[in-house]
Amino acid sequence: MKISKILTITLILITGFANAQSEIIGKWKTIDDNTGEAKSIVEIYKKGSKIYGRIARILKESDRDKLCKECEGDDYNQPIEGMVILKGLQKDGDEYEDGTIMDPENGKVYKCKIWVDEDNPNTLNVRGYIAFLFRTQKWVKA
Repeated sequence: MKISKILTITLILITGFANAQSEIIGKWKTIDDNTGEAKSIVEIYKKGSKIYGRIARILKESDRDKLCKECEGDDYNQPIEGMVILKGLQKDGDEYEDGTIMDPENGKVYKCKIWVDEDNPNTLNVRGYIAFLFRTQKWVKA
């Protein structure tokens, strides 16, 4: 009897952890801060114990072939569509942090943390920051 209770509690905890992680895994629609229009679809995935995100699709057809002219290193002059922009996020409670996000429009890399909005599980809060300066975008489940 005790073993079955322990097994049940263990399964509940494991399922809860898997569900929390699966909430962010998938495709998210990015929204332009200025126009409020959808810009791209970012696919968030797990690689090892960390979370990454790549631009799976640019929604404006005329922008699909753009190269990242402002990027540095290996991303310089590479296609923006398909580019990994979220890198190395690690789970910390209900958030994923200690990673980076790159803005392909200006090539800048920021520290990043993401979390699912507690009031709307179809909204992902994506915060890029330097020291105390930050900007948070809301991405919508695609």
